[in-house]
Amino acid sequence: MVIMKRQGGFTLIELVVVIVILGILAVTAAPRFLNLQGDAREASLEGLRGAVAGAMGISYGRAAIKGIETLDYTAYTDANTPGTVIDGIAHKFGYPTAVNDSTANLGGIMQTLDTSSEFIALQSSTGTNSNQANLWIDIGFNGYNDLCVRYTAAP
Repeated sequence: MVIMKRQGGFTLIELVVVIVILGILAVTAAPRFLNLQGDAREASLEGLRGAVAGAMGISYGRAAIKGIETLDYTAYTDANTPGTVIDGIAHKFGYPTAVNDSTANLGGIMQTLDTSSEFIALQSSTGTNSNQANLWIDIGFNGYNDLCVRYTAAP
């Protein structure tokens, strides 16, 4: 008499069923674990915050060299009377104004940053991004208003 020994392990059907179940779980769970877009935006905004801080420091240093770090914003008149404008960037008490204006000699914090088109001015205290009276300006991503970097001008 021949005794057949049963082999332990999975049958092919059981293996296929387990693979299908794991595939379904992966498809439903993957978006939660792989949605890194929000994290990437937050990291980019942290980088922007650092860039703003660096731009403020550099601008203040240049204003101190020019001797305008104690002056309120004064408009650019001509090359002989530049006011508190240095290389097209308006300053208020040594720091860039809370402005996004590429018009000659009216630039502010946005013009100190190399933002190209990635970051934009979302809103400001006056509702107009080019108003030199802005107390603050929010900088962030176009179409993403959940998080931003708020730059507050010197009082």
